[in-house]
Amino acid sequence: MRVLGIETSCDETGVAIYDSRAGLIANQLYTQSKLHESYGGVVPEIAARNHLQKTVLLIQAALQECQLKAQDIDAVSYTAGPGLVGSLLIGACIGRSLAFALNIPSIAINHMEGHLLSPMLEKSPPDFPFISLLVSGGHTQLISVTAVGCYALMGESLDDAAGEAFDKIAKLLGLGYPGGPELSNIAKNGVRGRFIFPRPMTNRPGLDFSFSGLKTFAAQTIYNNEKTQQVRADIACAFEDAIVDTLLIKCQRALDQSGFKRLVVAGGVSANCVLRSKLTDMMARRNGAVFYARPEFCTDNGAMIAYAGAIRLKESQNHSLEITVHPSWPLS
Repeated sequence: MRVLGIETSCDETGVAIYDSRAGLIANQLYTQSKLHESYGGVVPEIAARNHLQKTVLLIQAALQECQLKAQDIDAVSYTAGPGLVGSLLIGACIGRSLAFALNIPSIAINHMEGHLLSPMLEKSPPDFPFISLLVSGGHTQLISVTAVGCYALMGESLDDAAGEAFDKIAKLLGLGYPGGPELSNIAKNGVRGRFIFPRPMTNRPGLDFSFSGLKTFAAQTIYNNEKTQQVRADIACAFEDAIVDTLLIKCQRALDQSGFKRLVVAGGVSANCVLRSKLTDMMARRNGAVFYARPEFCTDNGAMIAYAGAIRLKESQNHSLEITVHPSWPLS
């Protein structure tokens, strides 16, 4: 079975084709970062219009990549939420229309489930059960996963997501957009210990996150210090360490609470090298295993939606032709 996946939840247009026997056979991605850079963040109207321009072109490119025709596709999956409603509607309308024209199933996919399952695309995928840390620009969640579709939310951010906090502090440091990767890059030259930032909500029980106070603390530090290149690097280093340590502590608590030995880390922030290093060391000490998607599958992409669609198709989770999207769609 070949499933074409369409991802248009925010500012990346992703189209991929997953073959249940051969695996991922086509993967096309267009990022809108340059379009939104001058605004310092994603402009929903611009994002939706660009998806409209690019999605069909990427579908054609994906088919050409694996030398298939549209008639060779067995199902179409698309992101139905969560995300920007205008962007979601573009992918949903194109996906449903294509499925209708080809008389094949169309499958609405939760964007966060796509991220959660993205490590399954690797050569050594995790077995169930596991704890999943979903950490991106829009979400920071800890989820207990016992099977596909069996998800229990253990903790989440009460305000800013970790990736959002990265981007906001990067902007205050005068870095480009998207700011998270640039902040991590200059943090490599920072002097650890020059600035000490709090690890929010780690001095109390529970698995929820809160990064708004840390963001304010970092902002005040930026305003109160001269913005030399070294100071900016030192602040970036301290901020990154605070985020990573907070995620690490909460992951340890979730593993202790569940008794699971496997940890899956997904979402854009999961590409962070410091986070990967510390989580890998922590799981080694616990005689457990940690799993990541390859860097290109950490950010939004069509491959994870195509794979999730293939899994859902096996379970006969097929949907009618009604076009419905869910800007806020809890994974549970």
